[in-house]
Amino acid sequence: MGDRDDIVFMAKLAEQSERYDEMQEHMKSLVTAGPSLSSEERNMLSIAYKSVVNSRRSTARMISGLEARESDEGKAAKIKEYRTKVEGELVHVCNELLGLLNNTLIPAASSNDEAKVFYLKMKGDYWRYLAEVHTESSRQKDSEECQSAYSEGLTVAKEKLDSTHSLRLGIALNYSVYMMEILGSKDKACELAQAAFDDAVENLESLPEDQYRESSQILQLLRDNLQNWANKEAA
Repeated sequence: MGDRDDIVFMAKLAEQSERYDEMQEHMKSLVTAGPSLSSEERNMLSIAYKSVVNSRRSTARMISGLEARESDEGKAAKIKEYRTKVEGELVHVCNELLGLLNNTLIPAASSNDEAKVFYLKMKGDYWRYLAEVHTESSRQKDSEECQSAYSEGLTVAKEKLDSTHSLRLGIALNYSVYMMEILGSKDKACELAQAAFDDAVENLESLPEDQYRESSQILQLLRDNLQNWANKEAA
């Protein structure tokens, strides 16, 4: 096997072993070896970084809960110190991926519409993850960068991809979550989610089975979010 094939093989092995930190390192090496990733390789990149980041997001939320419930000041300080350590790891991984996206992957995807939307969605996602943990002073920049990436990606998706395409639906889904959770703009979130749902649902039945399954799952998430957000208003 060539170097690139070796890296992909080791990344898959790490994934099968659920050693996602190692998978992340292999995928970073793959991008460095050549930025034009196949669809499978893009998905592997997403799995690697999301698995590493999500484990730390989950841990940080759990620690925050412990911190909020701890009445002993000394113990609370130690819990805060530990939370800060975990959040620092999360920030490092997010910044690493954002560097790969900005400096290598997005520029290399200028002639590949699917790849461009995929990477812009990732860019928005990881700025959103940073906004979740950063203080107010940094959060504004995170939010602006997040909105810029999602907005650009959705524009490309609307121009170049079918309304039922999973990438177009996926970026609409995540952009609407950003509007709701980071901006606190329920009206804008619902408007975007509803428009994406309505545009796609009419043409869903014409999709091949594998595409139908993937797109219908995202449509269900859009529907669930719309219902949950409506219920919050009613409550």
